[in-house]
Amino acid sequence: MIMPRGQQLLLPANPLFIATSLTLALLLNMLQNMGLFGNAAGVPDFLALVLLFWTVHQPFRVSLGWAFFFGLITDVHEVALLGQHALSYTVMAYLATLIHRRLLWFRGPSQALQVLPLFLVAHALSWTARLLTGNSFPGAWALLAPLLEAALWPVVSVLLLAPQRRAPNPDENRPL
Repeated sequence: MIMPRGQQLLLPANPLFIATSLTLALLLNMLQNMGLFGNAAGVPDFLALVLLFWTVHQPFRVSLGWAFFFGLITDVHEVALLGQHALSYTVMAYLATLIHRRLLWFRGPSQALQVLPLFLVAHALSWTARLLTGNSFPGAWALLAPLLEAALWPVVSVLLLAPQRRAPNPDENRPL
């Protein structure tokens, strides 16, 4: 793929860093659910955010299998309908693999607008599964979560791409 003008060439992503960031996002979700907010409707899903990021940037390493696996773990932790998060994460990852090449041409804030529909679809699937099992709709606050996740997209992009942006052997005479 031809790089857009002005973008730096990235180093390959370390698989250990990818797994660590996904695990930390899962732990952050777990801490968030056990904390002050509990399982509030307007709280962003950090695991979905990091999972979508790696699905866009490393589609051959992080794909549908990882999304399904982490979705099942989230279902077990939140005592939700088994497969609810697995379905929403898997559909979100599938849609991300469809648009990942187009998405990489945009900058941070524009990417956030492009991934907002993916977060909305993931949350809508989760809400639909809850409604079909007899639970009530979480309310208008539930629409805040996808908006917060899209707003956090540029921050997460900068943080997770930082290890790949460093030069492996900096040299003033090197053209790249």
